[in-house]
Amino acid sequence: MNKNYHQATFFQSASGIASLPPELGFEVAFAGRSNSGKSSSLNKVCQQRSLARTSKTPGRTQLINFFSLPEGRYLVDLPGYGYARVPEKIKLQWQRFIEAYLNTRWTLKGVVLVMDIRHPLKAYDQLMLGWAADKSLPVHILLNKSDKLKRGEMNNTLFAVKKELAEYDMPVTVQTFSATKGEGLSRLWTVLDGWLYAEEQEVGESVSGSV
Repeated sequence: MNKNYHQATFFQSASGIASLPPELGFEVAFAGRSNSGKSSSLNKVCQQRSLARTSKTPGRTQLINFFSLPEGRYLVDLPGYGYARVPEKIKLQWQRFIEAYLNTRWTLKGVVLVMDIRHPLKAYDQLMLGWAADKSLPVHILLNKSDKLKRGEMNNTLFAVKKELAEYDMPVTVQTFSATKGEGLSRLWTVLDGWLYAEEQEVGESVSGSV
C-alpha cells in the first residue's frame, strides 16, 4: 500500500463550480450510483472507516468532497447518482455539476467508476463513460460487492462487462472488487499510483539512472 492513502484527510466540499478548490495538484474522482458502495470503496482505499461519509439513505450527499493526500494529490468523492428519491430538478442539477467538473478540471487524472456487480452499466454509468470518453479521460471500473456472488457468476459478469466496454473508444479498465472484504484492493492501489504518482516515479527513475 502507498502510505499516502492512509494519510488522507478531508480538505473541502464544493456545492458548485464556483466553490471548487484551486487546481493545485493531481486528483482522481470516485463516481457511481448512490447504492454502489462508492464512499465505502474510497474509505477502503484509505484504510479509514469514516473518511467519506456513507449513509443508509442513498443519494443524500449532494456535494463534491475533496480529500487531500501528501505531495499535493487529492481523492474526490462525487455525488451519487441515479437512485436518490429526490425531485428531478435536483437530479439534473447534480448531473450538470458532475459533468461540468469532469469537463473543467485539468488536474483530474482519472475516474474510478464504482458499480454494483449485480447491476453493472446502468444508464447513468453509461452517461458517465460518455462524458469521460469526450474528454479522453481514463476510467477504471470497480465491480463492487463481488463477495455477493459466487466465483462463477462473478467471472461471467466481469467477462460480459469487458465485452461491452470494447465498444468504447477510450482508455477503460475493469476489475472485481469488494469494499467489505478488501478483495481487489492491491490492484486498485496500483491504478491510483499510476494516475497520481507516475510522473514522480518517472523522475526518480531518471535521476537514479543518471548517477
